[in-house]
Amino acid sequence: METAFCFQKGKIVPMNTNTLKSHCLGFPRIGSNRELKIATENYWKNLISLDELLAAAENLKQKNWQIQKDAGLSHITTGDFSFYDHILDTTIMLGAVPPRFVTQNSGSNSGSNSDVDLVFRMARGDVKQNIPAMQMMKWFDTNYHYIVPEFSPQISLLRRSYNVVNDTKFAAQLGFSPKPVLIGPITYLALAKNYDNIDRWKLLDNITEIYQSVIHELSEFADWIQLDEPILCTDLTNEIKTVFQKTYEKLNGSLNINSGSTNSRSTNSGNSNILLATYFGSLDDNLELALTSGCAGLHVDLVRGNSQLDSVAKKLPDGMILSAGVVDGRNIWKTDLSAALGKLWKIQTEIGRDRIVVASSCSLLHCPVDLDNETKINPEVKNWMAFSVQKCSEIALLSDLLDRKVSEKILEENAQIMQQRKTSPHVVDETVQKRCESIQPEFLLRNKNYSERKKLQQHLNLPILPTTTIGSFPQTNEIRETRKKFRNGEITETQYESFMQNTITDIVRKQEELGLDVLVHGEPERNDMVEYFGEQLNGFCFSENGWVQSYGNRYVKPPIIFGDVSRKQPMTVKWIKFAQSQTAKPMKGMLTGPVTILCWSFVRDDISRADVCRQIALAIRDEVADLEAAGIKIIQIDEAALREGLPLRKSGTDHYLTWATDAFRLASSGADNRTQIHSHMCYSEFNTIIRWIARMDADVVSIESSRSGMQLLEAFREFEYPNEIGPGVYDIHSPRVPTTDEIIGLLKKALQYIPQDRLWVNPDCGLKTRGWDETLESLKNMVTAAKILRNEK
Repeated sequence: METAFCFQKGKIVPMNTNTLKSHCLGFPRIGSNRELKIATENYWKNLISLDELLAAAENLKQKNWQIQKDAGLSHITTGDFSFYDHILDTTIMLGAVPPRFVTQNSGSNSGSNSDVDLVFRMARGDVKQNIPAMQMMKWFDTNYHYIVPEFSPQISLLRRSYNVVNDTKFAAQLGFSPKPVLIGPITYLALAKNYDNIDRWKLLDNITEIYQSVIHELSEFADWIQLDEPILCTDLTNEIKTVFQKTYEKLNGSLNINSGSTNSRSTNSGNSNILLATYFGSLDDNLELALTSGCAGLHVDLVRGNSQLDSVAKKLPDGMILSAGVVDGRNIWKTDLSAALGKLWKIQTEIGRDRIVVASSCSLLHCPVDLDNETKINPEVKNWMAFSVQKCSEIALLSDLLDRKVSEKILEENAQIMQQRKTSPHVVDETVQKRCESIQPEFLLRNKNYSERKKLQQHLNLPILPTTTIGSFPQTNEIRETRKKFRNGEITETQYESFMQNTITDIVRKQEELGLDVLVHGEPERNDMVEYFGEQLNGFCFSENGWVQSYGNRYVKPPIIFGDVSRKQPMTVKWIKFAQSQTAKPMKGMLTGPVTILCWSFVRDDISRADVCRQIALAIRDEVADLEAAGIKIIQIDEAALREGLPLRKSGTDHYLTWATDAFRLASSGADNRTQIHSHMCYSEFNTIIRWIARMDADVVSIESSRSGMQLLEAFREFEYPNEIGPGVYDIHSPRVPTTDEIIGLLKKALQYIPQDRLWVNPDCGLKTRGWDETLESLKNMVTAAKILRNEK
């Protein structure tokens, strides 16, 4: 074939014959009607067979591929489907199965359909064999959770899974142009943890060999293979930078170039390429590393990393294609087409049209599936939105606009929508804005320090090692059905309130029987810890089917913040006050904190996140005052997402943590000194932010720590936390019931870091997703463990 040439940057270069013109980095795996969740849970309940589960998965994959093709994308993505988590799938692919999960029937060196069961065992634990689950952490600064890979001397790496190859081959046979995606080996290892003094980076050569074999096989069916390395948008050590270059030299060498293979494929003629995908921020000092990777293509996030546009376009090596992520993969707002097209034109000036690929900023995993499923959102507000299906169309449309295949009248229509959103009375509330402007420094401080408050809080009469829970109790089918009936007008408000009061009374009685020291009302009236509050705040709206995956079978429906935020009326007082009337023990008022509401919502992008957070904090501050007035002496303001909101670069950390902790203090510091303020955080590495947690000045903070075996408490060895701490003593994300001895062992570890007069005893998180039998047994063992340790002191 003769080589064509073109004129770029003042010189003649070979013309790029790239077939990749538009794509998304990944599509939601859950289904528009949560089909994956339904099939998975039915499988766990033995209502369907493994074959039926696999058939449901195949149906979902093909639907997702067709959506992308119908939208007009040049390539569809394979390898983005998972029954639980794509990082866990990579662990399976590498055969890096922790020894506790290796059985005679599921050894780590052979792949089969039993891999599905192995995935579930590793993610959820094994109740029958009393095997704890693997640790779970937040995926960068998102609300998605991944299963943390474990590396120990007992791990034996050997390729196990062929799913991504099989899916890609099948997609090609169906006539799609597949672009398989793998999590890159550097990001994978960077997110893993060492056990038993092993250095996981010494395993990189073995891991790279497995990747090479997978890439070699994929090159038979795809002309582009996407390797996700979001770790490049973070601060890297020199060691990681060095191994990155060596690793990618090997990976690029594993491509099947001009193989002459006759295997069936839709787009590949023997020339395959690696697309190095980066996202969630800018490459900055890692740009040269990416540009010299040897990969044929580079993807950059031009939404969260827009500042890198000029440097990337000017420095891009001749022949390297640039995938420009101009459609936001993490939010639900319609793309400003003129602004996005302006970015693309700027790139085109530097590198020419043939080397530009239009893309989402990151995987659409973080967006709901289809806006067309929404019928109750205010039509004006809905017109400002785009979900994953619509974002695929936006990507294809921008590609066509760049090629001038469609009328630019579309830009005028889009600009009108952008302007309407800016000036809508639904968005602007001058009263809220003036209140924010009037915030004074003293609003962020309690009247006395912790040691003085502790003396004033002795009226609570709590024992050493007080026991409590994080907030929610099991949400039964009856509870959910009653909420649904009330929402649909099938029962009266009187009937609804009677049911909820009876449920709360029962939950209080169960806690008293267990012997817990500080009680909660159980939150039966709440559908979600963020959505519940958003429904009662101005400036929020809600979708019917805007589900996104948080982890495994746990899906959430984030609220949408579209305007200025204020409280309509008291949100929780009625239920908490009733619960307190049912017991002489202290009852915690349960609130979700401003940072968590912000991080777990789709947030307006026309003002800063800090400004939105302050508005929410003022609403929560009002609720705290009303709870106090109702006689509630302990108030918990959950900030589960505090660390999740951290910028990926250290350079932005102090700015974020300043306004984030200020927001918590604004919400909590109006409380009387006799009122005990709690907070809760989950799935966080606390070492880097422990001083900022102290700055929040909560009287008590509970944290997730059981899956790490209390290793997270190492942060408290170097920094003496001044207030009280409740490290979680058992994992609520697994149905496994911990033994009393196991909890005692964890508490003894905790006592090595935290004095007994400042140590609380609690589960890792809320109990909403658990069943009553396992909940009662687990809490019984927890209370027993606390009593045994009290008697030992």
